[in-house]
Amino acid sequence: MIYYKSKKAFGYFWSLEIFSLQHMSVVINKEFKSKEIELRNYITNFSYSGKLFGDGQRNKIKLFDLEDKTINIKSFKIPNLINTIAYKYFRKSKAKRSFEYATILLQKEIGTPQPIAYFENYNWLGLKDSYYVSEHLITELTFRELVEIPAYPDHENILRQFTKFCFDLHEKGIEFLDHSPGNTLIKKVSENQYAFFLVDLNRMNFHEVMDFNARMKNLSRLTPKKEMIAVMSDEYAKYYNQPKPLIFEKMWGATTEFQEKFARKKRLKKKLKFWKS
Repeated sequence: MIYYKSKKAFGYFWSLEIFSLQHMSVVINKEFKSKEIELRNYITNFSYSGKLFGDGQRNKIKLFDLEDKTINIKSFKIPNLINTIAYKYFRKSKAKRSFEYATILLQKEIGTPQPIAYFENYNWLGLKDSYYVSEHLITELTFRELVEIPAYPDHENILRQFTKFCFDLHEKGIEFLDHSPGNTLIKKVSENQYAFFLVDLNRMNFHEVMDFNARMKNLSRLTPKKEMIAVMSDEYAKYYNQPKPLIFEKMWGATTEFQEKFARKKRLKKKLKFWKS
């Protein structure tokens, strides 16, 4: 806060103005502690430096060089008033959750880009903005390409290996709530082998045990294609103690339920846009 003089008819008096004083909270992976000055500079100059990655409509992602690495800095959309307060007093910010969840995933031997740091800017009211810094991975494809390009080379093999990756997630009690087509990066590591990396990590639950229904629901957002669900359920049945027909029925049922809900939401948005116009 700062005091300033204000002139009135009856003389001078002191009045108080509260400025949006900022406080930055910073956590850096110990392996990158020596790079703190560079990281702080990237955050400070984020709006007019770095290379934009993606369309930046919701959250903005930019790429920067850090010695021999390319790093990925995600600037989260400035929260609304309620979340501004909530993220300061009641909930962890998306940047903090992303960093912590990435650390947990790596401890559980689940692929994700290496977490480097997170930054949170607070003012007197609450969270102003936040940033998650991670390694930038260059990969051949995401799961989305498997959905959109049925003739993608080695399609079924990749899909089966991805399904095993999902089974391993579930066995380790990891419920990835944003388990959608663009959030798994896929990298070819040898002639017939692929590695999988989760991104967009700020929404996750961790369980001692994931039950059957929770597992099937967790796969419901990945693809609307019945033929892909047939392959995935066939592969999942190799590792899980439930009959193959039941796994297909539950997986396909959860998928159609999600797709119907998504379509309803889309129709409602169209109607709202129509009435607004």
